[in-house]
Amino acid sequence: MSRGPQRASPSFARSAAQYERARPGYAPKAVAFLVERLDLRPGRVVVDLGAGTGKLARQLLPSGARVLAVEPVRELRELIPAGIEVLDGTAEAIPLPDDSIDAITVAQAFHWFDEDAALGEMQRVLRPGGALALVSNRRDESDPSTRAFGEVLARHRSHPPLEGPPEGEAFPHTHRVDSLVELAESETSIAQLEGEARAAAIADFAALGSGELRYVTYVQINRLHPGSSSFPRAARVPSPPLRP
Repeated sequence: MSRGPQRASPSFARSAAQYERARPGYAPKAVAFLVERLDLRPGRVVVDLGAGTGKLARQLLPSGARVLAVEPVRELRELIPAGIEVLDGTAEAIPLPDDSIDAITVAQAFHWFDEDAALGEMQRVLRPGGALALVSNRRDESDPSTRAFGEVLARHRSHPPLEGPPEGEAFPHTHRVDSLVELAESETSIAQLEGEARAAAIADFAALGSGELRYVTYVQINRLHPGSSSFPRAARVPSPPLRP
């Protein structure tokens, strides 16, 4: 893979535990929307690509669908909970046969993919009429506590935000964070800091303590209709040069 998880994996490997403990899940109403629109139920198969520690995948389990999680970073895969079938793989080389999947979800990960290769693989594994759901949590910085975290993050981050403007249906929710330091460390832009820059960032996040942050989960669903050969194009966001 020329970009994406190969370049991000050292940061995610370093901060896997913080990612699992501090990152939010997705709004329950957003998950219910996904289950309904993707028709997730017993007998159906859904794959979560770039699954991380299974934040979304575990929320899909109660649907009764067979849930597969594809994740290239070993340290993240090891934290995916029981009940989810875990596969070592990437969006550009999905380790599944042709026409074998009813739906694909990508939560907080599409910006790490090589878009052309990943979309080609999605088209290959999806059955006719299958769907791709792009899911993203964004901080709601109209809330003072959430805005304060974002301001500290903006001051210290080692690279700009990678995701484009949010699209799709919006579902607000809140997330209680026991350690805003750990939440910050789960961001690649903070995990990559070293030495004095890292120490300064950690001190500023530690001063924030803990708290409840507000988020909005966005869900965009693209359906592959019979006879179709492509999805609508997702917005491209250039990846910055990341240190190994």
